[in-house]
Amino acid sequence: MKFSTRFIYKATLVTFLLSSCGKGFVDLKPISSITTSNFYQTAEDFKNALNGAYNSLMSGGTYGVDSYIFAEIRSDNSIPVASGSVTDQDEFDRFYIRTTNPYINNRWSNSYTAIARCNAILGRIDPITMDDALKARYTAEAKFLRALFYFNLVRTFGDVPLVLKEITNPDDGYEYGRNPKADVYAQIEKDLTEAAQVLPVSYTGADVGRATQGAAKAILGRVLLTEKKYAAAATQLKSVIDLHQYALLPVYADFFKVSNKNSKEAIFDVQYKSGGVGLGNPWPNSFAPQNSGNAVIQFGGGGNNAPTDDLVNEYEAGDQRKAATVATSYVNASGVTIPGNFVKKYFDVPAIANDNGNNIPVIRYADVILMYAECLNEAAYTANGEAFTYLNDVRNRAGLGNLTATQVPSQAAFRLAMEHERRVEFAFENLRWYDLVRTDRAIAVINGKSTQINLVNPVTQQNQVFPIPQSQIDINKTKITQNEGSN
Repeated sequence: MKFSTRFIYKATLVTFLLSSCGKGFVDLKPISSITTSNFYQTAEDFKNALNGAYNSLMSGGTYGVDSYIFAEIRSDNSIPVASGSVTDQDEFDRFYIRTTNPYINNRWSNSYTAIARCNAILGRIDPITMDDALKARYTAEAKFLRALFYFNLVRTFGDVPLVLKEITNPDDGYEYGRNPKADVYAQIEKDLTEAAQVLPVSYTGADVGRATQGAAKAILGRVLLTEKKYAAAATQLKSVIDLHQYALLPVYADFFKVSNKNSKEAIFDVQYKSGGVGLGNPWPNSFAPQNSGNAVIQFGGGGNNAPTDDLVNEYEAGDQRKAATVATSYVNASGVTIPGNFVKKYFDVPAIANDNGNNIPVIRYADVILMYAECLNEAAYTANGEAFTYLNDVRNRAGLGNLTATQVPSQAAFRLAMEHERRVEFAFENLRWYDLVRTDRAIAVINGKSTQINLVNPVTQQNQVFPIPQSQIDINKTKITQNEGSN
C-alpha cells in the first residue's frame, strides 16, 4: 500500500482547509462555513476531503507520533524518556494520570477532529453528481476511518460522545454527552460491516494504501475480539485469510524496512513519506538513544519509548524478532559501547531529523492469523489443532520451533502462549496494553510487576480506561462526566 506524493500533498492542504474554528465545545465544533463554502462540490473535492481524513491518522493523538504512550508506556513494554515530557509520560507508566494530562487531551481532540472530517464527507456526498461506484467507495472509506477513530476512543475512554453528523452550529456540540460504550461498539461494527461490503479487495497506482475490504474485515475482527464475540470475530478473520491477498514475509525484519512498505503482510498502515515536506515518520529519531549523536541514526535520538529489561528478557533464545526489534547498547563515535535499551524496529536513514519513510502498521497479517488462532482456542481447545498451526506459522517465521500440546496442554496454557507470542511479535506496534485489557490480564500482569515498574497506584478495574480530559468536562459540565476513580 502506498500513497503517491500527490495524495499526501493534497491531504496536507485539505487538513489545513478543514481546520475547525470558533469557540464553545472545542472538539465537536463545526467546520468553518467560510473555508468550505465553495468546497464539497465535485468528486475531486471529496477525494481531497477524504485525503484529509486519512491525514488525521498521522496526528499524535490518533495513530501518530505520541500514540505509543497509550499502549507501550502504559504497559510493561517500555518506560518514558528521562527528561523533557517525563512527568506527563510517567503518569501513564506508573498509573497516576491527571485529568489535565496533555496526551489524553490530544487523543480526544485529535480523534474528534478526524471524526468531524469523516462526518462532513458522509453528510455532504449524497447529492453530489459523480460516478456512483466512486461515491460508494468514498462513503465506505469515510465509514472505515470513522470506525477506526471511534475504536481508538472507546478503548481509551470507555463511554464517549457518539457524533454521527456534521455539526454546523457551535451550540449543537453541547448536546452531546457520553454514550454507553456498547452503543459506540455497535456503530463501529455497523460502519465496518457496511464499508467491507463496498471497499475493493485491492488498489493500484496512487490509490494503494487506502482502506480495502481486507482492512475493514481485519479491523472488524479485532473489534469483535475485543468485545469477546469470538465466533463472529473468527468469521471476519477467516474471511481475510480466505481473500488470499496477504501473507507473512519470509523475514520478520523485512516488514519494517522502507523498501518493503505496503508489502503482502501489510493490511492497513499509517502512510508516511520522507523528503523534507513535513510528512515523515518521527519515531526512529524519537526512539533512538539520547545523546547518541549519529551513532544510531542520523540527527540523533530522543530516548523515548525505551524497552524494559522485562521485555528484552521475554524473547526466547533464537528468536529473530529480538534483534529486529530491540538493542541493548550502541557504539558511540569514540568506539565506546554505551549500554541502554532502545527500539530498532523502525530504523531508517532520514534526510533531516524526524523525517523517516517508514509506515506505522495499524494491522498486519500476522495479527490476523494470531487473532484467528485465539478465537479458535476460545471456541474449544484442540490439542495440536488448527489454532496451533497458525500460532506456529508466526513462530516459524521468527526462527522458532513448533509449540505442541506437550508444552501447551490446555486452553488456559494456550492463552498464555498467545500472550507471550503477541508481546514479542507486536512489540512497539501499540497493541500490548489493549491486549492485556481485552484478555482481562492487565491487573494480574502489571500489578505482578509493581516493584519493577514502581507503580504509584495499582491497576484496578477503574483505571483500565483513561481519564476524560478535564477541559471537556469544564466546557460541558452538564453532559460530560468523569470516569470513576480519575484524579
